[in-house]
Amino acid sequence: MKIQVRIDAAGALRNQRFAFAHRDTLVLELLQNARRAGATNIELHFDAAARRLSVADDGCGIEDFQTLLTLHQSGWQAEPIREEHPFGVGFSSCLYAAERCIVRSKGRCIDFLTEAALALEPIEVQPDAASSGCPGCQVELHGVHLVELEQRIERLCEGFPVPIHFNGRALERRYAIDRLQAVPTPVGLVQLAGRYDGRHSRECLVYLQGICVLRPIWWDADRVNIVHLDAAQFLARLPDRVSLLDEDLQGPRIQAALGSAWREALVAAKARLSAERFVAAYFQVMRQWGHRDLLNDLDLLPAELCQAIVGYPHQQADGACDFLQALDRAPSRAAIEGGSCTLVNLGPLDEFNAARWMFARHRGHLVVDAVWLDPGHWAHRCIQDLESQEVELQAIDEHTRSSFEGRWLWAPVVLCDRLRIQSGDISTEVSSEGVGHDGTLYIPAGEASGRALRQLSRYLDENDLSLDHELGEDLQALADLLRRLRSADPVQTFDSLLAELRLGQYPLLRGRSFRVSIGIGNGNGNGDQPGHSVECDPVIDAPTEFSGDSHAAH
Repeated sequence: MKIQVRIDAAGALRNQRFAFAHRDTLVLELLQNARRAGATNIELHFDAAARRLSVADDGCGIEDFQTLLTLHQSGWQAEPIREEHPFGVGFSSCLYAAERCIVRSKGRCIDFLTEAALALEPIEVQPDAASSGCPGCQVELHGVHLVELEQRIERLCEGFPVPIHFNGRALERRYAIDRLQAVPTPVGLVQLAGRYDGRHSRECLVYLQGICVLRPIWWDADRVNIVHLDAAQFLARLPDRVSLLDEDLQGPRIQAALGSAWREALVAAKARLSAERFVAAYFQVMRQWGHRDLLNDLDLLPAELCQAIVGYPHQQADGACDFLQALDRAPSRAAIEGGSCTLVNLGPLDEFNAARWMFARHRGHLVVDAVWLDPGHWAHRCIQDLESQEVELQAIDEHTRSSFEGRWLWAPVVLCDRLRIQSGDISTEVSSEGVGHDGTLYIPAGEASGRALRQLSRYLDENDLSLDHELGEDLQALADLLRRLRSADPVQTFDSLLAELRLGQYPLLRGRSFRVSIGIGNGNGNGDQPGHSVECDPVIDAPTEFSGDSHAAH
């Protein structure tokens, strides 16, 4: 017994209606047929209320009406078949999208109900005086359902190569080949977004035979790359051709062609512009499209790669660095190699390298993001890697040590006149800013805000939620601690501490006098905390059980 592949013609016709992904395919196929017929203008009319669509073109017209209704057999001439690979199923979309079809061309006409055509009933080709002597072809469809076509038609035809009038209005076709300044590439014609000003994009609208086959989820209509693929090399997916065949393989090929086109554009721009203008305009293009080596022979660095530390370095909840600022002007090679401009590498700020950031800030160093430079760039040998150097922090003229116990953060506190930060053989002194280093807060004489807390912690909980309230309370508590540690008036310091205790709310204490001793008496210190003792003076009118001296020590 032998078997072979067979085709159920009735079943194929019946199921073909489910092959088309979009109702708009009907419009695109009719436009495509007009283009292949050599049309130089297409008139498209749609009456939504009457559900009537008509397409008229000035192309070569139809020689054999049978070709319209012969599926999977193209009736085009040899050149369109060779260059565009037509499938021979385009007109069949009319059979499933309309109730009645009328086609006129070269003095002949067919007028039929689609239900009858799909039932394989014969269709008579009749003389038609209206089309006699008229160029091209006219297709009129009744009973079509195209929701909001008026709102979508511009986008459907934005890359179509033939002028189109829709209900008497000329469509813009903003991405059509005749509207672009496209350059030839191995995959087709390409217009690069930002070619002349550097305002580039990675997003691409890709067209094949005027139909968009690759479209990003989001793009800027005024800043997007436009690609018109060579139809001899690429195929769209059967039957409605709104996606590219082997997209996973062809996508990287298209991207590579865009990268090569950018290479040529960058070389041309480099030749016509000064080094400073070229780098300012095109560095991000070189970075995004893999052409960083074009910087290697230029005697300046991109300003975007170098940042000055213009604010107090601290950890931030979102990982941002609002204390950094990009340069307005690219640093020159002469300044970098001559030592007047120092480039440093620093990792993300945390409690273990905040001192390095403070060292770089007070030395006026520039933080450079060298990862975006080509490995062969001259700047690599000029960058000091502070991350790999040991850093030492020394308190000069230390005043006192204490402990900070905040709502979120607890840490030792060292008060001094100034700080010395040393990295390698170089040191710098800090007198007005605190430093959080290795779990300890170092506070020089000129610092009173307590913001060094933010060098020890990002103030995030275990769910990475910001602890803004806790941060505010800790900043205030540390500022109060610093004020009291620096106070020269013991009565004022003690009074400020008592004020926080709200002692008046305790009836037992009202009207009594106490004698308090700090650091003496029989109280014992706890660690570096001195002991204290409290004595209560007698109150004459006090109840018997409370008369006499009482003594409490801690």
